[in-house]
Amino acid sequence: MRNVVVEDAHAAVRGLSDGDTVMVGGFGGAGLPRRIIKAVLDLNVRELTVISNNAGAGGEDLSLWFGARIVRKIVCSYPRSADVFAQQYRAGTVELELVPQGTLVERIRAGGAGLGGFLTPVGVGTVFEKGKQKIHLKGRDYLLEEPLHAQFSFLKGRQADPLGNVNYNKTARNHSAVMATAGATVAIEVDQLVHAGEMDPEGIVTPCIFVDRVFLSRSS
Repeated sequence: MRNVVVEDAHAAVRGLSDGDTVMVGGFGGAGLPRRIIKAVLDLNVRELTVISNNAGAGGEDLSLWFGARIVRKIVCSYPRSADVFAQQYRAGTVELELVPQGTLVERIRAGGAGLGGFLTPVGVGTVFEKGKQKIHLKGRDYLLEEPLHAQFSFLKGRQADPLGNVNYNKTARNHSAVMATAGATVAIEVDQLVHAGEMDPEGIVTPCIFVDRVFLSRSS
């Protein structure tokens, strides 16, 4: 029987390299994989592309990565309140791809589903049109949005079993569930590890087929 439990956050991020694309779960502070964020700093990687809902708000979040200058580009929907990012963006040392929140989630979902993209009216007639193909269909204009993928998805779960079945705590689920489908390697820190068979099958949000590494958050 496959066991995906690893010792700690450092084992969870093993293999991350310069220039990789990384998805980081969380909705504000909810569901933020804080131990993984710290462990990435110890790898001394550079030039990361980060896909996340936001760019940090100070404290032990993505602000640490910007402070260490390991991010080349961020794809997110809410860069406000991210002071460290904002300083670097204004200085031209980090790139931003701003994406409406619903579009961001759908682009990740499309990546996990193996789709080539999708059509959305969101952004038509705004600055979001720039560089995108516009398609007129049945009397309405749409933008073609491309899928998002990553070498790693770093997430925070509430509970997992040794097989890698995971559930989340309330709003922590918002981005993590789709990110778990779109990362080549999915590493999740969790608050509780239970024995295989203990989780209610109806309560499993991310099934084990998507998960490569799990560790108990307090073990790091």
